[in-house]
Amino acid sequence: MDKAKKRVFSAIQPSGTLTIGNYFGALKNHVAMQEDYDCIFSVADLHAITVKQEPEKLYTHTLELYAIFLAVGLDPEKSIIFIQSHVPAHTEFTWLLNCFTQFGELSRMHQFKEKSKTHSDNINAGLFDYPVLMAADILLYNTELVPTGQDQKQHIELARNVAQRVNGIYGDILVVPEPYIPRTGAKITSLQDPSKKMSKSDSNANAFISILDEPDVIIKKFKRAVTDSEALVKFDEENKPGVSNLMNIYSCATGRGIAEIEKEFDGRGYGDFKMAVAQSVVDALSPIQAEYKRIISDKAYMSEKFAVAAERAADIANDTLRRLKEKIGFYI
Repeated sequence: MDKAKKRVFSAIQPSGTLTIGNYFGALKNHVAMQEDYDCIFSVADLHAITVKQEPEKLYTHTLELYAIFLAVGLDPEKSIIFIQSHVPAHTEFTWLLNCFTQFGELSRMHQFKEKSKTHSDNINAGLFDYPVLMAADILLYNTELVPTGQDQKQHIELARNVAQRVNGIYGDILVVPEPYIPRTGAKITSLQDPSKKMSKSDSNANAFISILDEPDVIIKKFKRAVTDSEALVKFDEENKPGVSNLMNIYSCATGRGIAEIEKEFDGRGYGDFKMAVAQSVVDALSPIQAEYKRIISDKAYMSEKFAVAAERAADIANDTLRRLKEKIGFYI
């Protein structure tokens, strides 16, 4: 990999098919980043089991997510794209970092509190400890930049704190990462409740558009999208959150600016507007879906990419793991 470029690491859980929020808000940016950064992308299957998973679904979603990574344009020749559990160093490094992480730090994590409420029947140690696994994911690869949203900044701060703590004891052996906020990529919210981020785990299927949704499904969901009674296509996130969200989606899918969109739909009703947004998303996803179908049907190709990527990732991860173990005093 190119050492002259800054190292970027990003991971996504295989807990369901990704939405257009994941694509426009993150993956599309990741594709562009491959030209200027040394990128490592992971399917975070170890993180996924902090909540109950059906084995068949976890297996299927892992393959689906890897195929989507490739279909949107993440290039295994330019980037390392691997499955987290294929690199055992992640779990061993997590144990080492656990011994440099304070209980109080983990107990303050917002997402643990939120997920504990959502999954009150399964508040397991992994759910409590997964920010340390996340820190291990990042620190194993000498990561300099972590693409992140507001909801993950607390976890990046933990990774920084742990790295600085280890370095304070043993010298500068871990790279201290910085959060990276992409300059482009609008926040896409729920089609049914624009106050919430669009989520693949939403219980209301009409609230999100999956990257793999069929065209007729996409059109139906946009027809049902929440707007308001004003019948005016104008960007105003405070007073017109539903319409503003649809404008963000249309802008992401077409590349048109907000002012241009307002002009395009001046004097036209929400019916025309929703159909235009729906068609723009269908058009944007069509080549991705075609490439996805090609990749997911070629198991030999995917198996080859898994193996090569895991080996490349392990070369970096095992070196970091060995250096920390030596510093701690393990006999190696």
